Parts: sequence; C-alpha cells; structure tokens
Amino acid sequence: MINQKEYIQKGKGDTIILLHGLFGALSNWQNVFTFLSKNYKVIIPIIPITKIDLKKTNILGLTKFVSNFINKLKLKKISIIGNSLGGHIGLMYTLLNPKKVQKLILTGSSGLYENSFGSSYPKRGDYNWINTQVNHTFYNSKIISKKYINEVYKTLNDNTQCLNILNVARSAQRENLSDRLKEIKCPTLLIWGLNDTITPPYVAHQFNNLINNSKLEFIDKCCHAPMMEQPKIFNKIIGSFLKK
Repeated sequence: MINQKEYIQKGKGDTIILLHGLFGALSNWQNVFTFLSKNYKVIIPIIPITKIDLKKTNILGLTKFVSNFINKLKLKKISIIGNSLGGHIGLMYTLLNPKKVQKLILTGSSGLYENSFGSSYPKRGDYNWINTQVNHTFYNSKIISKKYINEVYKTLNDNTQCLNILNVARSAQRENLSDRLKEIKCPTLLIWGLNDTITPPYVAHQFNNLINNSKLEFIDKCCHAPMMEQPKIFNKIIGSFLKK
C-alpha cells in the first residue's frame, strides 16, 4: 500500500500525473493542481530523490519508482506533465509504457541537455553561491521564498542527500534520449520559458524536431519553471491541449 503522505490527489475524471524536478516540491504545482483538479483526477507523487538508496538515484531508478507508484494505484490510462527532471522521468516512463500514456506535457525537461549542478561539485557551505544558483532558475527571482533557498542549502549540506542530488543530476546528463524520442507516439506538448537558462530554447526546438507528434509553445519573461512564473498562461495552454 502507498502511504497518503507520499502523494496528494484531488478531482475526478481522466488521470493526470504531475512530476516535479530535482529541487522541486509539491508546491511547485499549486496553481496547476488547483486548475486541473476541476476537470481531472490530478495526482502528484513525492519523488524521494534524496531519500532512496544511492544506487537507485538515477533516471532509471526514479522511473521505476514512478512506475511502481502508478501500478500500486492501478492506473491504466494517464497523462503526464513533467518539469525539468520530472520531464525526463516522464519521457522514460512513456518509452517503457507507451500504451499507458495518453498525452505527455514537458516543460524545461532534461533528456537532451541540461545546465545543472551535475556539471560541477556544488559549493555546499556557500549560501550566496547556492542563492545565486537558485535565482538563476527563475526570470523573476522575487517569486522564490527564502524558505525554499534555505531548504536547498540544507539539502546540499547533508552528505547523503548531496550525493543523491549529484548522482541524479549526472545521470540526467548521461541519459541522452535523442536516439529514442522518435519512438514516442502520443500527442506531446512542449512548454518552454523563452528565457530558460537551464534547458535553453534551442533544447525545446530539438525536442520538437525529434518527437513526431509534438507541439511547441514558448512563454516570454519566463525561465525554467513556467508553471510557477507564468501560471495563468501555462494553464491556458495545457488546458487547451488536454481538451483536444
């Protein structure tokens, strides 16, 4: 059985799974969760990136976690929305379970290229460095709370959690899916921040070229987390896509 504390769920109808990124949290999806749950059953699992066994902190290991989660809830037909690392996991899950995924939405997804912590060892004790790195993820850094930055700082200063984060970040860079994206057949929506510094706009164009049945939408004045920075525009775009 899955503990209720391991995920949140709301609404009725077709099932949509929301997958957060490397330093993501359930709160990242707050606006999307509220919007979609009016017409869909929306589920957000907590991906235990910093808590599972170090050997499983890679893209395949996290995909297996999500797969087991979906199987335990006995979900048959789902749509997936994934941000950053969550998009990468969503891609891998779709490749492994093509008949289960009806629609796929990716925003700032890794899987082709990502400029993240995996490229260098983080300066764990340097609060200002971590603050700068986190701010680099957003076009308007004012939307980030000090509490969130403190949580990232705390995570990176815990030896085990920091190793898990690095393992996953480096795995995301190694697991390049360019040769497999043509296998994805379900309708796919790509929503990208026009000012994304982590997975720049050219990465979105590459995804669009490699996934046959895909549509690309850009949001201006927006970086790596469009659902947080421009929630109204983001919700309008995904709402239209999901209705089709």
